[in-house]
Amino acid sequence: MDRARLLRLLKQVRTGETLPAAAAAQLRHLPYENLGFARMDNHRALRQGFPEVIFCQGKTVDQVAAIAGRILERHGTLLATRATPEMFEAVKAFAPRAVYHPLSRAVAVKQPRAARAVGGILVMSAGTSDIPVAEEAAVTADVLGSRVETAYDVGVAGLHRVLDQRPALEAARVIVVAAGMDGVLPSVVGGLVDRPVVAVPTSVGYGASFQGVAALLTMLNSCAAGVAVVNIDNGFGAGVLAHRINALSARGVPRPRPFGPATRSRARAARNRRG
Repeated sequence: MDRARLLRLLKQVRTGETLPAAAAAQLRHLPYENLGFARMDNHRALRQGFPEVIFCQGKTVDQVAAIAGRILERHGTLLATRATPEMFEAVKAFAPRAVYHPLSRAVAVKQPRAARAVGGILVMSAGTSDIPVAEEAAVTADVLGSRVETAYDVGVAGLHRVLDQRPALEAARVIVVAAGMDGVLPSVVGGLVDRPVVAVPTSVGYGASFQGVAALLTMLNSCAAGVAVVNIDNGFGAGVLAHRINALSARGVPRPRPFGPATRSRARAARNRRG
């Protein structure tokens, strides 16, 4: 259950359209549900705006299907990452709207009437070999509700390929950059724009790349400001972070809460010192 459905249910109780006992029956599975092999966090959508996402790696087909079934029953939408085709077929059997993204290995079920996508995220990859990680970020941000565009194989070995993307770079609110090998592309992009850049090191590269550690260290040492780095191959984490930044900018940042007493006293003291 997400925030909108909860508010609708509470309004129905207030107006008498739904009896309190019936509302309690709908809420009986909050805050979590024990499936034996997994404990589903049914409050995730209330806290974070989207249900729990299934990380399929290491799970059996039956486990993924069972968790996916409960999530769809409770929320009507689903994202499962690192899924095999067999896992997708198991979900598709009871969720005809399920879509499999083979490059990112993600299974997605969107709401039948999903809200219009917001803002704009540009997902870039340095090379073609980085596309699976970039696609995981793109699919994640798309399912969460962001408008996503992609620009793949624009690595710095051919710098003109990056510069050709200037219109897309300047139109985006957030930019995700996936790169392996030397991992330099996020620094180059960060030096071209005033947008937040989410860098994703990939495990693509020859032996001295150390399965993405070289790219990770390059990105952490970026000389460009405004570049944040997620873990190696973590396209999902990059997609979530990019979506949250994008969603904030799309709806406007809410006004800050009033200062607490301690904060107000420090603020007055600072003004007095300046005076």
